[in-house]
Amino acid sequence: MNMHIIPDRVEWFQGGFSPISLEALNGKAAMLSRIDNKYVLDKAALAAVMPELIKHFEVLEIGGQRGFTYKTRYFDTSEHKAYYEHHQGLRKGFKVRVRRYVDAGLCYLELKVKGQRGMTEKHRMPYDAADLGGLTAVAKEFVSTIYSGHYGKEFNYDLQRGLDIRYRRITLVAKKGGERMTIDTDLRFCFAGQKLELGTDRFIVETKSQLGRGFADKSLQSIGSRSTKKCSKYCVGMAALGLVERHNRFLPTMRKLGLVSGASVLQQQAFMAA
Repeated sequence: MNMHIIPDRVEWFQGGFSPISLEALNGKAAMLSRIDNKYVLDKAALAAVMPELIKHFEVLEIGGQRGFTYKTRYFDTSEHKAYYEHHQGLRKGFKVRVRRYVDAGLCYLELKVKGQRGMTEKHRMPYDAADLGGLTAVAKEFVSTIYSGHYGKEFNYDLQRGLDIRYRRITLVAKKGGERMTIDTDLRFCFAGQKLELGTDRFIVETKSQLGRGFADKSLQSIGSRSTKKCSKYCVGMAALGLVERHNRFLPTMRKLGLVSGASVLQQQAFMAA
């Protein structure tokens, strides 16, 4: 059952790709500093690009499993400052989250900041899943120290528990190293009793490479796919659940994902799914 995230294309990842272990994947580079490009694809587009990907990528396999569940809890202020800074496109933005790699039994606190030339830098530390109700003092110090050192200004944000996101992910890694690609589907957003599920008909594909012009990007562009600049799962989820007043920058991504742009309708859908 672990590969039914794509019910009619299971063989893409079971038979087509050669497997790579987590140890071997990490040995090819952790890629905590990289340029990310995101694409929203339907099944037809993913099928079209698959033959080329099989030639150049391997698929992460752990214990015979190739699709994995991720659960992420984001932390933001009560005024959603992290969201609005991202919406405004501020260069010194950030995201703080605790991510649980459910199948591997791992949990990390992660801080994402922006580097030069649009590069994303991710810093993380092990985290106890029992402390998901709020950030520990150690976690707050970790975030504050790295943020201040990176941007040269004090971290003045009172972070609280925010949006929860669950999805299934397949990870591809270039056979020659230096490039990764993740394929996410079955997204589920949850906040204070509101829930919204996107199903398995759409995929958020993220390419990760040093210059942002890797083989995966070229393959996707060859079938007419273009990267979506505003494709943050956190921001899309906040907008889809009607938790923020401004979300116009994320409307193109929301349309590609099949979400209704009217906040009132989205709220109604969310309550119906609760």
